[in-house]
Amino acid sequence: MKFFASCGKGLEYLLADELLSLGCTRATATMAGVNVEGTLADAQRAVLWSRLASRVLWPLTEFDCADEHALYAGALAVDWPQHLEATHTLAVDAHVSGDAITHARYAAQRVKDAVVDTLRQRTGARPDVDVEAPDLRLNLVVRKGRAVLSVDLGGGPLHRRGWRRAQGEAPLKENLAAAVLMRGSWPALYRDGGALLDPMCGSGTLLIEGALMAADVAPGLQRHGDGTPTRWRGFDVALWHTLVEEAKARRDSGVAALRPVFFGSDIDERILRAARDNALAAGVVEAIDLRTAAIETLLMAEDVSERGLVVCNPPYDARLAADPALYRALGDALRRTVPNWRASLLCGDDELARATGLRAAKKYQLFNGALECSLIVCDPVAPPQRDPGAPPPVLSEGAQMVANRLRKNLKKLKSWRDREGVDCFRAYDADLPEYAAAIDVYTTADTRETWLHVQEYAAPAEIPEATTRQRLNALLAATREVFALPKERIALKTRSIGKGGSKYGRFDRRNEFLVVREGDALLRVNLFDYLDTGVFLDHRPLRLQFAREAQGKRFLNLFCYTGAATVQAARGGAASTTSVDLSGTYLQWLSDNLQQNGISGGRHRLVQADAIQWLLADRGDYDLIFCDPPTFSNSARAADFDVQREHVRLLRAAMHRLSPDGALYFSNNYRRFRLDTEALADVADIEDVSASTIPPDFARDARIHRCWRLRRPGAS
Repeated sequence: MKFFASCGKGLEYLLADELLSLGCTRATATMAGVNVEGTLADAQRAVLWSRLASRVLWPLTEFDCADEHALYAGALAVDWPQHLEATHTLAVDAHVSGDAITHARYAAQRVKDAVVDTLRQRTGARPDVDVEAPDLRLNLVVRKGRAVLSVDLGGGPLHRRGWRRAQGEAPLKENLAAAVLMRGSWPALYRDGGALLDPMCGSGTLLIEGALMAADVAPGLQRHGDGTPTRWRGFDVALWHTLVEEAKARRDSGVAALRPVFFGSDIDERILRAARDNALAAGVVEAIDLRTAAIETLLMAEDVSERGLVVCNPPYDARLAADPALYRALGDALRRTVPNWRASLLCGDDELARATGLRAAKKYQLFNGALECSLIVCDPVAPPQRDPGAPPPVLSEGAQMVANRLRKNLKKLKSWRDREGVDCFRAYDADLPEYAAAIDVYTTADTRETWLHVQEYAAPAEIPEATTRQRLNALLAATREVFALPKERIALKTRSIGKGGSKYGRFDRRNEFLVVREGDALLRVNLFDYLDTGVFLDHRPLRLQFAREAQGKRFLNLFCYTGAATVQAARGGAASTTSVDLSGTYLQWLSDNLQQNGISGGRHRLVQADAIQWLLADRGDYDLIFCDPPTFSNSARAADFDVQREHVRLLRAAMHRLSPDGALYFSNNYRRFRLDTEALADVADIEDVSASTIPPDFARDARIHRCWRLRRPGAS
C-alpha cells in the first residue's frame, strides 16, 4: 500500500531514510514529504516512532475533481460507516491549488457535508465537528484536477510530543530540532561517549529532543497517553497497543541508563524555568544541566567529554531582531570553549551563518515554518591552524586554473594600475566560464589593506547546485591563495533560489565602511551590507573625465546613487553640483563622501526626488549632466521605471535643462537597451562614446555599460 508522510521543506531525504529504517518497503522524497510503500503496521509505527514527520496520511480514496460538485460526489461515494461511528467527532484539513477550487475552508466544508449526509442517511445520526481533538481527522489535497482524501493517522501534527509545558517567544518545532541533531550525527556521538551543548537553549527543545533520542524514547509515546491517536475504524488498535508496550520498555531502560551529558544556558532565567518544566514533563530533567549565562561568558566544565555536539537556534526572525554581532559572539565562544567539538547551528540565512566566522563542512537549507534558514555543520568547530611555515594546501585542478588566470590578470593590469594610480579594480570576471564570478579588489587609502568583493553569477539552470557550489569553493580557494588574505577581508555575495527565481540573499548589517582613493577623491565603500559597494568600478574613466571637465561648470547628477561622480566633479572645481536620487540612504552616503573630501557649502545641493518628475519641475540650467538610471525600479515612492520605456521622456526633459554649449552623458547597463535616436533627433546630437568609457579591467566585457554624449543640435 502507498501512503504519504509530510514534513517541513528540507527534511525530505532525512525522513525517507528514517522511514526505511522503520521497516517501510520504499520511501521516495518529494516536495515537503515522502511517498511511502508499506503496510498499515508500517504507517502506525511511523506515527509512534518518526521524529521528523509532520503527519502520516493513509489514503481512503482518490478521484477526479474538476469542481466543488465533483468534490462532494467523490467524498459521498466513500462508505463512511466503515470508517466512522455516527457518534464520533470529525475534522477535515484541506489543501487546494489550481483554478477550480480555490478556498481550502470551503473544500473542507464540502467534504464534511458529504460525510455527515452519508452517516445521517444510513444511521439517522450525524457526527459533530471538533477541530481540536476529533475522533477522526481527515486530510484533503486537491491538485491538478485530482483529489486525495486520507486519514490523518496521528490525529494532528506529530511534532507535538506531549511534554511541552511552556515555551519562549519563537519555539523551534520538535521535528526540526530532531533534524538539527541528526545532521550533527548526535545519536552516534552519544553512543561514542559525547556530550550535547546548547548555549542559547531557550525553552530547551534541542536539549530535550537530544536526550529523548539518546534514551531511545519514541517521540509519539507521550503524545497520546494510553489511548490511540485516532478512532478511525480501520486503525489496528491491538497492534498499536503492542507497539506502545514495546516503546515503554525501551523508554524505561533508556532513561535509566541516560548519562547526564546535556548542558544548556541562556541569558533569561524565566525561559530557563520553562526549560526545566519541559524537561521534567519529558522525564529527562535529571540528565540536563541548565545555567544562566550570556554567550560571551560561556564556560564548560573541565571534566566534560573531549568530543560532543553543539546545537543552537540563535534568533533570526523579524520579531527577534537578528543581529550579526550575536552570531559572531556565538562563533567566538564556541572556538574558545569547545574547539574540537562538532557544531550543528540553525541560522537565519547564509549571511548570518557566515557571521559566526565558523567554517561549515556542510550546509543545508531548511524551513522553520515559512522562514528559510541555513543549517551549517562544522566539524570541528575550530580546525587546526596551518603552520605559517608549512607549504600551502594543494589546490584542486579547477582552483589551480583560476589561480593561474588571476595571476595572469594581475600581471597584465599592473603597469596600467601603476601608471594611472588605480587602487580599486576588477581582477577577474568569469574569465573561465565554469567559474562564474566577478572578483573586485579594493585597497584602503590609509592603511593600504587589500579587500576583495566576490560576486557570484547565476549558473545555467541545467547545472546542478552541488556543482555550482563546488566551483565557487574552488574559486574562493584560488582567491585566498593568490591574495593571501584572511576570509574576514573577503566579501562574498552568492546566488540563492527564492520566489521568482535566482536572486542574491539578504546581506550583513556590519555598517563597516572603507575609504578608498580614486584619482584625487576619497570615496566610502561598503563591501558587505549591500549588493553593490557604493562605487561602480566600470564608470571610473567617466568619473575622472568629469573631474577634468567640471572646472567652473554647473554639474547635475541624476540617479546619483552614492554620488561618486558628484565628488569627482566637485574635486574638479565645479561651480555647483546638484545630485538627485529617490533614496535617502544613498543621499546620506553622498553627504558622507562630500564630507570625507572636505567639500561643503550651499553650492552642493542634494535632492531626494523622482528624477523625471524633478526635471519636469526644475527651471535650472546645467553645463554638465550625468544620467545613469537603473534598468528597472518599482519604488513605492514613485512610479515604476523602465529605462527602455522611459528613456526618451527622461532625456528630452534633461536636454531642456542643458545649457546651449553643455554636454549630457547618458549611460546604462541594460544589455538589450536600444537608444531611440530618431525620437531624440530634434533635441540632441548624439555620439556613442562607450569605447572611451570602458576601462582596461573591464575590457573582456565591452558591453558592461553603454554611454552616449548628447549636445544641443549645432552646438560646438
